[in-house]
Amino acid sequence: MIIGGQKKRQRVGSNIRLSSPFSTIDPTRPDGSLTETFQKPLGLHRINNSSATTFNDPATSDVILRLYLEPSPFDPEPPITSIDSVDLAEVQLHLHSNILRRSQYFSALLSDRWKRDSGEDSENSGGGFRLSLRVSASIGSIDSHLTVLQLLYTNDFSGEIESASAALSILPVALELIFEDCVRACVRFLEAVPWSEEEEIRVLSLIPFLREEESQELLVRVSPAKSSLSEEMLHGLILTAIHNHPNMAFVKAFVAKLLRDFSSRDSARRVLDRAFESSLKTVKESLEEYSSPDFRGDHNETEAIQRLNLHTAMTNGRHLLWLIERMIELRVADKAVKEWSDQASFTADLQRAFRDDAWRNIVPGLPAVVLRCTCKLANAVAAGSILAARQVRMKLVKDWLPVLIVCKDNNSSMLPSHKSLYQELEETFLRIISTLPMSDAQELLQQCLSFSTRNVEDCPHLVSAFNTWFCRATRPPHGDILN
Repeated sequence: MIIGGQKKRQRVGSNIRLSSPFSTIDPTRPDGSLTETFQKPLGLHRINNSSATTFNDPATSDVILRLYLEPSPFDPEPPITSIDSVDLAEVQLHLHSNILRRSQYFSALLSDRWKRDSGEDSENSGGGFRLSLRVSASIGSIDSHLTVLQLLYTNDFSGEIESASAALSILPVALELIFEDCVRACVRFLEAVPWSEEEEIRVLSLIPFLREEESQELLVRVSPAKSSLSEEMLHGLILTAIHNHPNMAFVKAFVAKLLRDFSSRDSARRVLDRAFESSLKTVKESLEEYSSPDFRGDHNETEAIQRLNLHTAMTNGRHLLWLIERMIELRVADKAVKEWSDQASFTADLQRAFRDDAWRNIVPGLPAVVLRCTCKLANAVAAGSILAARQVRMKLVKDWLPVLIVCKDNNSSMLPSHKSLYQELEETFLRIISTLPMSDAQELLQQCLSFSTRNVEDCPHLVSAFNTWFCRATRPPHGDILN
């Protein structure tokens, strides 16, 4: 069994710590005989089964295991085998069959059926077994294999599995050797600790080799149970940012960054459309109740309800403006433009509300908020960042032009910022009108006469729009041009 995804270490075996001497092939000896090498103890003091059974003990072992590194075809240099180096390419270990059988891999190798089917003489003249285990560079180093082999001798894995990195080094080898106790210990540790970005990639690469019940806790951590989970999360963040969080400005900036960085623009579109529709519905219902005959008049008992309706419209109008800015920034405002252009009843309620004086002392900024929403969408249409159909462009101007006119006519104390907003929206509407058929443009331009001022120099945008229309009107009919 070969488990992929494991990066080859350049210095294999550099951290090996053995509790007993082991043998390495000494290339300096002409006969290729073995030499005993001693390392510091690994620290595995929890010996399995019997205190007399210790790892790499020649006196009691009945298995000699040759552990050797398979050179990678991508490695330009062969592995070093000199005993003067701490790097090891081959190790010979003295182990115990009763311990090795904790691994299903070794249990199969040590079975009579395996010896009979393979036709190999796995036992030496002394009655012991001689086995070889190839260490693939894709699995890990000899160091990792030695660690797992020593873990066969213990029931307490906490001494070696102390970090996600350690668990990820051991787990592929435990899977290769089918050492179930070690696999479970590694998985339990990985379930409970944080991972770095690189470690998470390694976890994802190993999950397919785990059984379903083993991988379940890891999967729910890294993979959503349903495809819409990320959209639900984004939608919840947007609602928190615009409704519930006291530090709204900073949270809105943070959520805006998340939306910009989100990998799926279609998901961001769906989430923003959903929030836009909800906020627009609230604004429309508040203005509808405010403009309803049931709540008109100077009755004292209606004043609180009127104030509440206007404040609700104002608050959700600000939310709408923020959502529209995000949609335009991400170029996903197509549906919002279409929705905003089909608001005949809503714009009628706005006109009725702005002809009164009640809103001035309650929400003086409401007209500016509503017109800023319109201006943002209209500018995107005029600039071509939103490609709206002709009917959408015409209705956007037709429904919202009367609201602009009412706001200008009924705002005697116009602030400089409002004057700039009104003129910007006038210019944008005129640009959109220039994209319409001449018959539609004729109807809408007549309504734009209110843009004019006593000083013609103050409305060059209106002069230019009419000059363009009359220039087109004096051309020959299009049938004559084609002929």
